[in-house]
Amino acid sequence: MRHVLITAGTKGLGKKAAEQFLQDGYAVTVSYFRDVEAAEMMQQEWVSCRDRLHVVQADMTAEADIKKLAASAVEQFGRLDVLVCNAGPYVFERKKLMDYSTEEWNEMIQGNLSAVFHLFREVIPTMRNQQYGRIVTYGFQGAGDAPAWIYRSAYAAAKSGLVSLTKTVSIEEAENGITVNMVCPGVVTSDYKEASIPEARRVQDPKTPVGRPAAGGDIARAITFLCEEHSDMITGTVLEVTGGVDVLHKWR
Repeated sequence: MRHVLITAGTKGLGKKAAEQFLQDGYAVTVSYFRDVEAAEMMQQEWVSCRDRLHVVQADMTAEADIKKLAASAVEQFGRLDVLVCNAGPYVFERKKLMDYSTEEWNEMIQGNLSAVFHLFREVIPTMRNQQYGRIVTYGFQGAGDAPAWIYRSAYAAAKSGLVSLTKTVSIEEAENGITVNMVCPGVVTSDYKEASIPEARRVQDPKTPVGRPAAGGDIARAITFLCEEHSDMITGTVLEVTGGVDVLHKWR
């Protein structure tokens, strides 16, 4: 039985991915930070899979918590086949770089880039021993080209750096049967982060070129595809799942 670790996997896009992996028969470890209610609710909703669902509290900006999370995941199921780096802070307020505090800048870099470095160090040795692994990181539209994203400087800087890290590790670990790819969601609003593709198709959205809102199911489908055993030829790839929406130029 394959085992996947999904950070921040008890709500939003992470939860939808976790649910897809559960439906596909995986053992699933998910982390949460502060929302105990969401963690408990997910366990209740998937009580029929309680032997395959492991929930761990962890602060993904704290190296000690990341080590604890990875160790707990491996101890629980004896192996670790897939890592989905879903956790990552975001500043919703539109702010220019000069208006960021040092604390806000550090949170963006640590949560979106450094946390992935620490996760890789903890998880990849297990995957090397298995000679098998699938890793998925998250970016944003156009991240592969390090574009300007007005009012999102800290987040964009962290994710653009993560693109290079993703591609570099994909080459370094290819000989160990490990693939590393990035998924870039477009605009997935709160109402649809845990929605399925059929649910989203019931709604028309003239602001999206494909004509419907993006859903968590769209992102989960992309992630699970990249994590299939026969997807081993796909590595170092930045996959955009946007429906044609131009996120970057919204405020220009």
